[in-house]
Amino acid sequence: MPKVTLDVPEEVAQLLKRMEAKLRREAKEGQSFGEVDPDGALEAIDEAAEALQRDAKRRLLRGYDVDEPRLHLAGQVHARVGRYTATYKTRQGPVEIERSLYRQVGVRNGPTVDTVSMRAGCVADGWLPEAAVPMAYLLARGTSREAQATARQLSVLPYCRASFERVGHEVGGLYGHQRPRVEAALAEALQSPGGTHSVSVSMDRVAVPMQEPKKRPVGRPRQGAPKRPVDVVWRMAYAACLTFHDAHGEALGTFRYGRMPQGDCRALAERLARDVHALVSRQPALHVIVLTDGAPELHALLDEALAAHAPAADEVVRLVDFWHLMEKLGSAALVVAGQPHASVLCEKWKLSLLNTPGAVWTIASALHASGKRDIVLADRRPVHEALTYLENHGERMHYAEARGLGLPIGSGNVEATCKSLVALRMKRPGARWKEASGQHILDLRALVLSDRWDSAMNLTLASQRAEVQCAA
Repeated sequence: MPKVTLDVPEEVAQLLKRMEAKLRREAKEGQSFGEVDPDGALEAIDEAAEALQRDAKRRLLRGYDVDEPRLHLAGQVHARVGRYTATYKTRQGPVEIERSLYRQVGVRNGPTVDTVSMRAGCVADGWLPEAAVPMAYLLARGTSREAQATARQLSVLPYCRASFERVGHEVGGLYGHQRPRVEAALAEALQSPGGTHSVSVSMDRVAVPMQEPKKRPVGRPRQGAPKRPVDVVWRMAYAACLTFHDAHGEALGTFRYGRMPQGDCRALAERLARDVHALVSRQPALHVIVLTDGAPELHALLDEALAAHAPAADEVVRLVDFWHLMEKLGSAALVVAGQPHASVLCEKWKLSLLNTPGAVWTIASALHASGKRDIVLADRRPVHEALTYLENHGERMHYAEARGLGLPIGSGNVEATCKSLVALRMKRPGARWKEASGQHILDLRALVLSDRWDSAMNLTLASQRAEVQCAA
């Protein structure tokens, strides 16, 4: 076997020697049917390998250090302030090096920068992307406590829970500041899966527990009262999705998006429209469908966005979710036909809607003719509610025609987005969110669930790296 000679610190050399001795001992015991210690051997291998990796990364970072009187950084002349020891965080753990700090010439008490962080693209205070990105990924998937536990089981990222929280939000903040640029680049690279026949866009709302300042009562606060009292209130966040469908209307894949309650819902609809435009520009034969529930403000947002930002989608099919309608018709059938025959009548209406053009108006006429619009059942008027729904959204209920074109008629994908993007992560017992930190998690989680994580992180962290030039 070939031999490689490496210069390593004494403590790393000792670990490597210990590993080699352990491997030889295990091989000898194994061949002689003696007692082996696989756990101890694997631990020795991991310990030596991690020490070697940290040392190699320490040497790499030292190579990025520049010790010159003056440098050109980001187009400005910077002067050396001094040399100091700093800690950089790698996937295997922290490493320390000595590096020079620089400050912009003419800026008194301005911020200092170091060439190591600029060249390595560090996040926050010395977090290498190889550590910061997976920490943000784990935080998007679960709480900081769960992220730390997962990392411990994988024997990587040996950092505390608070570090996962802080670094994850740092990455989320970086993405949020660059979202328009990154999303535009992602749209340029957007490709539909093989067999895509249509693409649907949907928006919905989902309640999120928000932490908001509580008004202080008049007068002197009681003893032991919290200094910054807060209320936990529920606000409606926005969830949206763009789904690819095959010729039978079955989903092939979904991109997910989210905004916190005070977020820009118009910008969210615009993002969907721009992605649709990018897809239809490359594949003009794609059918485009707007699928929503009965909330008029949501389909109005999507209609306006598509008209303004997706000129390539000149023929858009607009539908109200089929199953929301059937839910209302099911309640109305109980009043019209009674308990024994309600299911038969509901099934008849369902088949008619799915197969007969204009069936919605036939059903509306039948409900009118029943004379039971004002019948109250469990504090509700089911026939009145069904008729109102048909009258308000009947123009978006041409399900038979849509099925004939092989298009989807249900908004289940956006309902699933509300659950997977928001509810599973943000509505846990005791959870409460602020607008900015909640948006960080929504952004990161949307990238994870949309299989856009790697591309988005590469685009986001590219801006962290900068060239360093010597100043004359």
